[in-house]
Amino acid sequence: MTIDELKDILNCDESFRIERTMSTGNMDKFQEAICAFANDLPNSRKKGYLLIGVKDDGNIGGLKVDDALMIKISSIRSDGNILPLPMMTTEKFTFPEGDVLVVEVSPSFDTPVRYRGRVFVRVGPRRDVANAQEERALAERCAASLPTFDTRPCREAKIDDIDCDIIKNQYIPKAVDPEVLAADQRPLTEQMASLRLWNLQWQCPTFAAIVMFGKNPKYFLPGAYVQYVRFKGIDNGGEIMNERRFEGNLHNVLPQIENFIRDGIVTKRPVPVSILREKDVNNYPYKALRELMMNALMHRDYQSNMPVRLYQYDDRIEISNAGGLYGNARPENFPLVNDYRNPAIAEVMRTLNYVNMFNHGIQEVRALLKENGNPPAEFEFKFVTAFRVIIPDGNLADAQFDYGWESEAELRTLLGTQLGKYIKELIISLQKGNASALELRLGTELGPYFKDKTQRLFGKVVLSPALKHNVIAMTHPDAPKHPQQQYYLTEKGLAILKLLEER
Repeated sequence: MTIDELKDILNCDESFRIERTMSTGNMDKFQEAICAFANDLPNSRKKGYLLIGVKDDGNIGGLKVDDALMIKISSIRSDGNILPLPMMTTEKFTFPEGDVLVVEVSPSFDTPVRYRGRVFVRVGPRRDVANAQEERALAERCAASLPTFDTRPCREAKIDDIDCDIIKNQYIPKAVDPEVLAADQRPLTEQMASLRLWNLQWQCPTFAAIVMFGKNPKYFLPGAYVQYVRFKGIDNGGEIMNERRFEGNLHNVLPQIENFIRDGIVTKRPVPVSILREKDVNNYPYKALRELMMNALMHRDYQSNMPVRLYQYDDRIEISNAGGLYGNARPENFPLVNDYRNPAIAEVMRTLNYVNMFNHGIQEVRALLKENGNPPAEFEFKFVTAFRVIIPDGNLADAQFDYGWESEAELRTLLGTQLGKYIKELIISLQKGNASALELRLGTELGPYFKDKTQRLFGKVVLSPALKHNVIAMTHPDAPKHPQQQYYLTEKGLAILKLLEER
């Protein structure tokens, strides 16, 4: 502020932007005024001024502003009584009539601002506590004005940090109507700004442009990559059999991930449909894994240093990304309600045909898993700052049990799978006499199939589903961990045994 600007303000009537006082000790009054200016209830986006040393009529009152008063007033900004912290400056002006201490307060984007828990606003020249309707208006304004992270400017980056050729020649022609584009003679940066890929105020790319088209996104966002690890066994303690990183902008990485899922993860196995015919069944349906990976990359929190993790085990795949459920999405309404943490990134991925944004992707994933014979995917919401989905392997999962098998044809198909072999061994073992729980898990008759497996895997893919579907039963059903617990074949189990004997 210049001294001429201050003179103009001194000649103005006190309004919602100006408050005058001769007091130097009423800190509550000062902080209430600063809080009110920061809230900017009229939404003028103009700065407010607290003028210390000025009378109500605008005349300078002869105050002497010393260093102690300057420090006292300046400390208001960071003493924690006003939250969020206000943006303010203090400056002393000296006139023949006395000193004036000017506190200049910028309107806050993060409203409502509170002083000791109360929201103060200016209504004309009067300062007061905001009512419920005024607080709601401030909160709604905050929600509307604060940009999402992906639309914020990446102020370290320049035009050379993004691949403009891809944007100009591949993305914009898909995102903009051809006739509109033909008539658009604006510079590339202005065209990018209309697509939320460029910030005109700071003349730099947005984070969405860095993620989707940046030459080196990891320089600005260290966690912007995908980590694939193939573990031997069923936990992270197993030997690492394969490891790969997918780094670079998503425009280039997304096709690599698609190809890797198709060629490096999905495998086929023959399943007999009849005596003369077999069909191929995948361990995982390609489209389901692709959809879940695209969701992870679209919804992840790019401010986190955690990469998107694609971890493969003997019995499942886990996909994890930073950032839990966002906005209106909550565990109780997922997946019926969706929200977008990164709307600009989501729009680019939709334009490039990687996602559809119709909010039916999870339902499609469930249908694809069921059709392929995988149990349902498990979505974990217990991590506040992360999201994880677990997809069981179709080769090991108890698919037929989960989705029902009533006909003999379905049962014969089941018995031709690896799971069917496990079940046959279980039935044969029980047919020879009751076996203890320990013998069922570790017995020599099942040894050839389970020597490299764990008790947990055996219980998950064989014992639990066999109990669930009444193929076997417990001798002590009310005490599953009874020390003398044994298992025996039910009528359904005996019927399967009869079928096996016929074969």
